[in-house]
Amino acid sequence: MSSKILQVEKSLILFYGVFSLIVILILVPLASLFLFFRYDVLVKIFHTPILVSELRSAFITTFEASLLSTLILIIVGVPAGYVLARGDFKLKPIVEAIIDMPFVVPHPVVGVMLLTAFGSRGLIPVGIEDTFWGVVSVMLFVSAPLMIDTVKIGFLSIDVSLEQVARCLGASFWKTFTNILLPLCGRSILAGAILSLARALSEVGALLVLAYFPKTVNILILEWLDTLGLPYAIAVSCIYLIVIFIMFVALRIVTRSYAIY
Repeated sequence: MSSKILQVEKSLILFYGVFSLIVILILVPLASLFLFFRYDVLVKIFHTPILVSELRSAFITTFEASLLSTLILIIVGVPAGYVLARGDFKLKPIVEAIIDMPFVVPHPVVGVMLLTAFGSRGLIPVGIEDTFWGVVSVMLFVSAPLMIDTVKIGFLSIDVSLEQVARCLGASFWKTFTNILLPLCGRSILAGAILSLARALSEVGALLVLAYFPKTVNILILEWLDTLGLPYAIAVSCIYLIVIFIMFVALRIVTRSYAIY
């Protein structure tokens, strides 16, 4: 018995070693960015009204667009995830493949696709290029699979018999959905929202094609790297990473402390 326990402990040591390696691979680039951070550059930025204005506008645009896209995805992603989890139709594999397409489409191609679909001369000419809604549409497109797939997995983890019993006892579909399924799937919905928000905040490639303006933080970093130099890009990157890190730590704490049964 003790030899089996020892073997398990050795396996755990191996697992922890692999885990530590992954953490180091992520931590080293993060640490290197902050090691090259220059405080004097940050002071120059905040003492230059034009740069401060650009930075403030970029942060507002980024977080407003990403939060709005995440809210929209929660509204449409929950029913979509339920349909994929419980629905049974002939074209289901094709529909699932279509929903997952944003995972594999190169980012500039996403921008071109949205431009041809919703640009001024697109299939549906609503003129979203270089607008706030253009930014939101990009974030929606690239984040949709994360939200829908995560919610789908959450619904799949719920025993179908719970729905069937509730319906047999006279509960309507909406009452069953809101009182039983949504609470049970709550953590998956929160996880999907966090992943979707993270993906939206990281997007840049499609925005370069479709919505360079209004500038997001990612666009601003590239622009300052090209025009002002690496130290300015590093300064903005460090600020952005700190804000995102604090935000996602807070979200993780809320998710863990929010008991959903």
